[in-house]
Amino acid sequence: MQIKKFLVPLGCAALLVVAHRASGWPGVAAVAGGLLMWLLLHFTRLMSVLKRAAHRPIGHVDSAVMLNAKLRPGVTLMHVIAMTRALGERLSAEGAEPEVYRWSDNGLSTVEAEFAGGKLVRWQLARPDPQASVPDSPAP
Repeated sequence: MQIKKFLVPLGCAALLVVAHRASGWPGVAAVAGGLLMWLLLHFTRLMSVLKRAAHRPIGHVDSAVMLNAKLRPGVTLMHVIAMTRALGERLSAEGAEPEVYRWSDNGLSTVEAEFAGGKLVRWQLARPDPQASVPDSPAP
């Protein structure tokens, strides 16, 4: 996963070098414009996801069961925030690895998700016991 930190900048630099060799400075300007557009698209998506999440309570999701069904290993935290449209309630310490977040719904079902390196590694659905919430009714 750490190799991506080096491959993306090296790939961008390689594109700029190839563009310079092929078309000179106009080629570099075209590739730089394309790279800037790519960067702005990602930034815009990040801001729109966070803007949507800012208007919802922290750790709330419409249905924890549906969230559990949609989760897959390797999904990024930003993708999960986009799915839930809410920031998760942090359960781990600040800066601790792995990061653990929880989302819960109105039925008290919760999903705890563990992220290592920003990617989902495991999650668990916890549902309340239906017998515990129903009071005993008196016999007629």
